[in-house]
Amino acid sequence: MSTQLKLGIPKGSLEEATISLMERAGWKIHKHVRNYFPEIDDSEVTARLCRVQEIPDYIKDGVLDLALTGKDWMLEMGVSMGGGDDDSDVVFVADLLYSKVSNRPARWVLAVAGDSPYRKPQDLAGKRVATELEGVSARYFEKLGIPVDIKYSWGATEAKVVEGLADAIVEVTETETTIKAHNLRVIDEVLVTNTVLIANRDAWNDPVKRAKIDQIKLLLEGALRAESLVCLKMNAPAAKLDDILALLPSLNSPTVASLRDKNWLSLETVVNKSLVRDLIPRLRGAGAEGILQYSLNKVI
Repeated sequence: MSTQLKLGIPKGSLEEATISLMERAGWKIHKHVRNYFPEIDDSEVTARLCRVQEIPDYIKDGVLDLALTGKDWMLEMGVSMGGGDDDSDVVFVADLLYSKVSNRPARWVLAVAGDSPYRKPQDLAGKRVATELEGVSARYFEKLGIPVDIKYSWGATEAKVVEGLADAIVEVTETETTIKAHNLRVIDEVLVTNTVLIANRDAWNDPVKRAKIDQIKLLLEGALRAESLVCLKMNAPAAKLDDILALLPSLNSPTVASLRDKNWLSLETVVNKSLVRDLIPRLRGAGAEGILQYSLNKVI
């Protein structure tokens, strides 16, 4: 039995974002034209490009050992996730909040034409709804007790309403940019979803493969965590140290180091990227000098 871990990479909208994340985590993946078996620079891992909708069953059946897919498609395919010691179909390893354009969860929304009379889901009773997420959408309307005619969409779902092929759509969005570009209006949220890392049960229980799964999980999470953080390094007058430290958030505590000139100290800390534009001027005003900002690759 091979000890190589069979890793599934989602093909399509998540493909480039996943390959980029893997590289930041430490694994370089090189795709081949017309080939679904990309090279990965780890002799303990083989990679396969798979449609995100097919990955849940591939993990469940052992075709893949570990993969990244969407929580939405786990629900759509009826594949359950759980811990390593329950009866679920696959092992949930980690939530990974990334997508093709952001690090926020995506949303499946119910949308209608901007000038339509439909204001709430109940207004769509007896109407036609187009979506790729048939099962989840059907359960959503059943729970609300609204009879609708759900039709599978083979793509360009937003255009279905514009073309008069559907009265509403259930479509995934991160920023609603495409929704608004088609003059559509969101009237409800059907599902919030994000990327998940899942494993086959046999692979999870194999000590060699489990060690590799744990390694990949640790470094993927570290790479994602680093995206929202930066490192700040600066010199601070010893006389103003307390004032400067009062301004500095950090993961634990800022590093304070002595310099040759005893009147000055070196400070280093990790802060949220969103704070930097306001924080640096305040640090400068408090007396800090030589302020440097570094990007981070991983934070473990």
